[in-house]
Amino acid sequence: MRVLFVPAKYKGSFSLKNIQIKNLPKIIGLVTTIQHIDSINKIKDYLKNNNKKIIIGKSKTLHYGQILGCDVSAATSIQNKIQAFLYIGSGKFHPFQIAMATNKPIFIFNPLTEQFKLLEKEKIQKFKNRRKGQKLKFLSSNIFGILVSTKPGQNKLKEALQLKKKLEKQKKEVYIFTFDTLDINQLENFPDIECWINTACPGLSLENPFVWIGDIKI
Repeated sequence: MRVLFVPAKYKGSFSLKNIQIKNLPKIIGLVTTIQHIDSINKIKDYLKNNNKKIIIGKSKTLHYGQILGCDVSAATSIQNKIQAFLYIGSGKFHPFQIAMATNKPIFIFNPLTEQFKLLEKEKIQKFKNRRKGQKLKFLSSNIFGILVSTKPGQNKLKEALQLKKKLEKQKKEVYIFTFDTLDINQLENFPDIECWINTACPGLSLENPFVWIGDIKI
């Protein structure tokens, strides 16, 4: 099957008046997703015109300022040069990932709603506690299910097989489950699985009790 990737970019107009300039520090790192990558220069110019210093990082394979759920290197590459990040986009997963990776304050501006806010420290701590609990579950389990997506860009079968081999050397029981679109309810059919390991999108571990493969060290 041939696959064609088409970036779904946001083409709507929006106002920047709700960005609370006075609440932002002097030096800001800008980050966003592919949907809003075309807006990053507009927001950069607006902030510079309001006496802010803007720094935009880049990963090895993505656009300047672009991040993915599994790649926030555009943020980590500049974390020692900035005082806070301004994330352009919707949702909470990407800001959480940046906060976890950099320990910097994260401001959020959503062009769709024109809402501006600071990601609360309490929510970041709650997210950290969830990930800590997932890791502890992994350490105390003996029967594992490794979730492997068949979607291009998310398929980590090779990593899953390597992890399976390492766990089996520790006398653990390991099964690999492949899927295109994950139906969480179907996992209830496997009650013997003590711990689910997510190798697909790290966003699946945000609301579900799956330990992310990147958090596992053996």
